[in-house]
Amino acid sequence: MPINKRESLLFTFIMCFCMVLWMSIYNVALQHGAINGEVIAAAWLGFPVAYVFAMCCDWFVASPLAKGFAFKFLVTPGKSSPLAMTLAVSSCMVVPMVIIMSFYGACEGLFHMPGGPLANLQVLPMMWLVNIPRNFIMALPWNLLVAGPVARFIFRHAFPMGTVFEEQHMELVRMPGAPAAMMPPMTLPRAWTPSPPARQEPLT
Repeated sequence: MPINKRESLLFTFIMCFCMVLWMSIYNVALQHGAINGEVIAAAWLGFPVAYVFAMCCDWFVASPLAKGFAFKFLVTPGKSSPLAMTLAVSSCMVVPMVIIMSFYGACEGLFHMPGGPLANLQVLPMMWLVNIPRNFIMALPWNLLVAGPVARFIFRHAFPMGTVFEEQHMELVRMPGAPAAMMPPMTLPRAWTPSPPARQEPLT
């Protein structure tokens, strides 16, 4: 797991890319009934806006909620294993993100309906409720089995432990297996470096 806020932000960029791209393809494929080049092109066209929206929701809403719930009810920082911590936080992240992104997808779908969004606003709640379970059954296994491992692999190879410096997350400082933060050695100015004591000549 990322051990500071800078690492968390970098990891979120990678994780959101893996999740949003596949979930966009998945939802467009459900509408077309197949996965082909046209479906992938349509999903890629809507990906940038969905990615920015998901990043903001992940960082400011889902992540604080998921970590707060997981660390309070599911795992204990400093006692639970890194695997348990990862599975707990990842699973808890899926719930708010599925709810939020299902609403986003329902709103986006209104723009593709005859008459536009205002003419079809009354079907928005039902579309949202239908999207939630449909997205959840795909998002949870994809997160745990594919996106999460791939994102962590890419992240740690791109940013090895100790290369991103910042204050550690306090809840992860004593997590089993978490290495100590690697800080560059501090050198004192020459004027601050104590000089060796002067050699005294023996009295004759």
